[in-house]
Amino acid sequence: MSDRGQAQERHVPVMRDRILELLTPALERPGAVHVDGTLGMGGHAEGVLERFPECVVVGIDRDREALALAGERLARFGDRFRPVHAVYDDIKDVVADLDVPAVDGILFDLGVSSLQLDEADRGFAYRVDAPLDMRMDQSTGMTAADVLNTYSVEDLTRILRDYGEERYARKIARAVVQDRAVEPYTSSGRLVDMLRRVIPAASQRQSGHPAKRTFQALRIEVNDELEVWRRAIDEAIDVLAVGGRIAVLSYHSLEDRATKRAFAAGATSSTPAGLPVELAEHAAYLSLVTRGAEAPGDDEVTTNPRAASARLRVAERVRDTSTHTSASRTRKGPTR
Repeated sequence: MSDRGQAQERHVPVMRDRILELLTPALERPGAVHVDGTLGMGGHAEGVLERFPECVVVGIDRDREALALAGERLARFGDRFRPVHAVYDDIKDVVADLDVPAVDGILFDLGVSSLQLDEADRGFAYRVDAPLDMRMDQSTGMTAADVLNTYSVEDLTRILRDYGEERYARKIARAVVQDRAVEPYTSSGRLVDMLRRVIPAASQRQSGHPAKRTFQALRIEVNDELEVWRRAIDEAIDVLAVGGRIAVLSYHSLEDRATKRAFAAGATSSTPAGLPVELAEHAAYLSLVTRGAEAPGDDEVTTNPRAASARLRVAERVRDTSTHTSASRTRKGPTR
């Protein structure tokens, strides 16, 4: 991994200090267990391990290279750091393997990581010509080239419109199908050239780089990000201990909308209308810690432009909804 550089030199964790502040009531408990569901290069996990010396951090990532780099960065913490190769919607199984009934803190930093953006051979960045891969786990699954070369006009239009919020989705989809009949898409440079040709110049001047939305849509489709996230947020809330907190950093409206809905559902009583007394089993099981979504400050955006679109939501578990007794979910530390 040395040819890639050290993780701490390549990654600035978004809103790290604010996240640590908001997670403090949950993670300052002796023996606290924190799950970083999107470990990346370990910047947030390092902050937790430094701030809370009795806390154990479990780091989940589907990207084996990210796990290796983070492992080097966090090796000094010994067995207080536990790396796990998995997709974050496997969080319930990961926690079960720890032999703990519930965890105290959870963080998801969604979207593409600095590692993936910075490495040209991964195909995530539209400013360099590279193979159209875009898989977060390069050991499995279809690539962005597979999507471009096999999807119908209708399916390409759908993902560009829904995942990229691309105004010219159908026009782009038709151009892809027309171009691939001559030569299959293999590199990002050719795709970017086509987008510059197809998207009107006026729109490019107003909306920034013409490839931004298309690359976002392809990445989400290749990694099934939205469906994985909808499953993951529910599983994460399920494994959160009473008094535990979950923090989510989103980078586009679709992710943030799913987070907002899950948090709002948990923070709202489900007692049927008309009942004079709220039933205990229908009481809210989450409390919203942040009012709406918090954004990074101007200073952070200036020093770390990748933070510009970040939105942070945090919620706290206030009631146990399991069928077990509350005693059965009393937190204990993981077996060491």
